[in-house]
Amino acid sequence: MTDDSPKSPHAPVLLAEVIEALAPAPGDVVIDATFGAGGYTRAILKTGAQVVALDRDPTVQSHADAVANDFRGQFQLIRTPFSGLAQAFADSGKAKLDGAVFDIGVSSMQLDQAERGFSFMRDGPLDMRMSDEGATAADIVNTWDHGPLAHIFKLYGEERQSGRVATAILRRRVEQPFTRTLDLAEVVEKALGGRRGAPIHPATRVFQALRIAVNDELGELERGLEAAEATLAPGGRLAVVTFHSLEDRIVK
Repeated sequence: MTDDSPKSPHAPVLLAEVIEALAPAPGDVVIDATFGAGGYTRAILKTGAQVVALDRDPTVQSHADAVANDFRGQFQLIRTPFSGLAQAFADSGKAKLDGAVFDIGVSSMQLDQAERGFSFMRDGPLDMRMSDEGATAADIVNTWDHGPLAHIFKLYGEERQSGRVATAILRRRVEQPFTRTLDLAEVVEKALGGRRGAPIHPATRVFQALRIAVNDELGELERGLEAAEATLAPGGRLAVVTFHSLEDRIVK
């Protein structure tokens, strides 16, 4: 086994704490439910454990190939969202699941890819899909009615002026549909009267809400946690890294 592959484009958060919580040992089987660039997976594999990695993002395949080459026989990637955890483990052929880790939300690797449309800091197509299937963020802002738009901005983005943002989007899309990230960010910024130099960009909450809605992130988290609970062996360990209160409440 070697470990001379290029450094990961995404540094896993709380890596030491996650490994301590999982306490993987040689021969254990652990699911990394958010493979990404393989940061958690590599650390787990170095302990001698085996990893069944999950990810619905097709762009992670090159990272998976590198891990498979470095840790032959210890690793496999299954392309599926959280909700497919139980079936993925059954398909893996492993007998017992000793641990699982979830790193919730969007990764810096995805934010840095302008063509994915996750960030309001880079111009790109208004996509936001973590997979390559389903409706995009552009589909939502160009077709949803005022009520549903305002609802997700308030529920998923905790945006207090959700109605004002939804009104601005509907008014603008009559003239021209939204297709680009910076275009939407500008409309939201004007609607909220925010300043671009403020500590938090005015579009932050709206973009978060759209991303969560596009990917059904909270629904996937609930189903993934249920699947992990049902699949882990007695005494198995689960580690979950969350980044905001919506995720945190579900996990707790």
